[in-house]
Amino acid sequence: MSDLFRDLKATEQCYRKRRVLITGIKVYISALRLDDGELLILASPQFNALAVQDYALRWEIETLFSCLKGRGFNLEDTRLTDPSRVKKLVAVLAVGFCWSYLTGEWRHDVVKPIRIKNHGRLSQSVFRYGLDFVQMAIQQLMVLKNKENFMQILAVLRGKYGEKNLKL
Repeated sequence: MSDLFRDLKATEQCYRKRRVLITGIKVYISALRLDDGELLILASPQFNALAVQDYALRWEIETLFSCLKGRGFNLEDTRLTDPSRVKKLVAVLAVGFCWSYLTGEWRHDVVKPIRIKNHGRLSQSVFRYGLDFVQMAIQQLMVLKNKENFMQILAVLRGKYGEKNLKL
């Protein structure tokens, strides 16, 4: 399979207009050469010239649901079943997700970069990095009455992102 796409350079993508037989099933295939040289191959029952872009959008949604469910907010632990309550909770969690992600970006870009492991990936997600800081800032505000970090994460929400010590 990789021979079909051996000439792809990093970040290049390609698709086949004809179906290919894979394990007895005819499918359309698309591929993307990742930055690290790995080949991402996608198979689809119908032709889609935008398969790689569609997959990228789907992956973003999967990542969001992963954060909402098990990597931070534990949405399923609430055991809510009433649709109106679930809708309100998801709205609040969406704000919390964005706040955490933006805070993680700010901390990574401006304060202290996330450590990169030997395999080249971040040691933790940008979301987790931000969520941990948001939680700590809220705890400091509530328990110690220390406003400094909380004011910084509020400034991140307001878009004042470029400074190490954010001012409101």
